[in-house]
Amino acid sequence: MKKLGIYEIKGGEILANPVITSGYQILLSEGTVLQKEYVQNLNDLGIREVYVWEEKERGDSSEKTNKSHELAVKCRKEIRNVLENHIYQDNRDLHKLKETAAIIIEDLLNEENITEKMLEMKERTADIYEHSLSCCMLSIILSLKLNFKPDVIHSIGIGCLLHDMGLRYISAKYNNIDLESMPENQKSEYKKHTVYGYSSIENENWLSDISKDIILYHHERLDGTGYPFHRKRATKEISVISICDTFDEMICGIGCRQKKVYRAIEYLKSNKNTKFDSKIVDEFLKIIVVYPIGSYVLTNTGEIGMVVRQNDKFPERPVLRIIKDDGKSIYQGITVDLLKENSVFIEDIINE
Repeated sequence: MKKLGIYEIKGGEILANPVITSGYQILLSEGTVLQKEYVQNLNDLGIREVYVWEEKERGDSSEKTNKSHELAVKCRKEIRNVLENHIYQDNRDLHKLKETAAIIIEDLLNEENITEKMLEMKERTADIYEHSLSCCMLSIILSLKLNFKPDVIHSIGIGCLLHDMGLRYISAKYNNIDLESMPENQKSEYKKHTVYGYSSIENENWLSDISKDIILYHHERLDGTGYPFHRKRATKEISVISICDTFDEMICGIGCRQKKVYRAIEYLKSNKNTKFDSKIVDEFLKIIVVYPIGSYVLTNTGEIGMVVRQNDKFPERPVLRIIKDDGKSIYQGITVDLLKENSVFIEDIINE
């Protein structure tokens, strides 16, 4: 990525970061192909520079993005088809998800520096199929960061795709509902989904013990507060999926009230060394963008800013464009790089 003054634009460059107007609206999205004709309009809007991909980076970036999207759609469809057609203990088609997991792993391994990239996860309404796919991808990336062996990573991938299959066997409503707010009978039924899923596949020889354990134990916690057995110990593999699953459930509202990304991150942080493995939480947080581009935030100095750029490897210290100071709007905005301004930090995300 490189920074260009707008009068350096020749046309054909691809935006690496969105262009945000002085009115704090996204004018051009990341991935937009710039045209020479844009220069005057950008200048009139007070925009003096843009970030673009360098030639060696941009080669097939848009093609990769399209392929990744197509792969995600295909994998989600396969997960849905297999699980929706699954009848309790009739597992003839479940082995197809072994191939799906292998495809996801291969695609991620083909991503350059995948373990060094930060992911912009956003709150979304999701079904268990999309949630399973998201957990699979997050867990694989985290497992790669932790240098797990290939066969272990593959087992984690399959286990993630199947981890919530037991939800298909319950009638309790669990979307955007806190577990503790459920009627007691529904709460009890919801907590059985791990046992239902496990009992359906426990005799399948093609599934590893790691995959089976993920299905059964992904809601267990280090301090014994989880379910179904209140175990106080967890393997590193279970820790990986429990962290990724908890995070994605919270931003989707599966088995809990939907929360903002930074609230889900705060939950993981506040439960390090109690519910979750501290070292694995720290590694997980290195790959998640806390404040996505376009977010409005309140700083400890009382200013309101918009996130305009991320700092690699420092997800909690993005670059802000200050838009209000002491309640007064600032037309041009002041750019503050939180990586350089150590005394300034974000206190909250706000709706602007």
